[in-house]
Amino acid sequence: MNKKWQYIENDIELAKKISQKYGIGMLTAGVLANKNLTDEELKIFLEPTRDNFYDPFLLPDMEKAVDRIIKGIESKEKILIFGDYDVDGITSTTVLKKFLEERGLDVGYYIPNRLKQGYGLNKEAIKQIVDQGNTLMITVDCGISGIEDVEYANSLGIDTIITDHHEPLDILPKAISVIDPKIESSKYPFRELAGVGVVFKVIQALSMKLGLDAKEYLKYLDLVCLGTISDIVPLVDENRVITKLGLKLIETHRNTRIKGFD
Repeated sequence: MNKKWQYIENDIELAKKISQKYGIGMLTAGVLANKNLTDEELKIFLEPTRDNFYDPFLLPDMEKAVDRIIKGIESKEKILIFGDYDVDGITSTTVLKKFLEERGLDVGYYIPNRLKQGYGLNKEAIKQIVDQGNTLMITVDCGISGIEDVEYANSLGIDTIITDHHEPLDILPKAISVIDPKIESSKYPFRELAGVGVVFKVIQALSMKLGLDAKEYLKYLDLVCLGTISDIVPLVDENRVITKLGLKLIETHRNTRIKGFD
């Protein structure tokens, strides 16, 4: 098959202005000049800040999830996080577990065995989780397709909150809350968050509702960045903000949670 290359002339003058303003090379500046970005879009692309995060309450069911988790915090419930065995799943589990523990909760976690149980919810694990006395189960990086498993959890009297980033089926699980930017009715401006990115939005929303300082969720951006990059989601829009700020945090704070990644 013959390929036809399209050559785009660089706007040299614009590239020079971008290069001088942001202190970047002409090659990078030339690429950015050809993207026809507004001044605001260019600034966010090169120098994102915490103010560039979207409102987490635009995600579907976020309000319900936050209210249910706060209820659990107030009544000191025993809560379990159901995760996944890849880097996205592990960082998702760690971020949510640490955040909730700092709010005084007894938080456990369950990571399915890759070879024996595979990916996602399963009834054997749910029975074990209920028998351990947990009253709320929060999935991270999984659960959107667990229709029957959530029904089973409901039958055993445990509440479930789903947080996921995978494509949903035509029917959603009958959980207390289902948070996924890919749900068709979602009003969230960005669909491509990693699982840990969705968890980050949950702890951001909880921090806002509880009146906490922004540092209480921003301090986890190193792990959120690690999970985002590892899951090979597009590093654009909010993922770029997460990655840029997370890499800065890794560089300036030698966090023991990711010790050994030097």
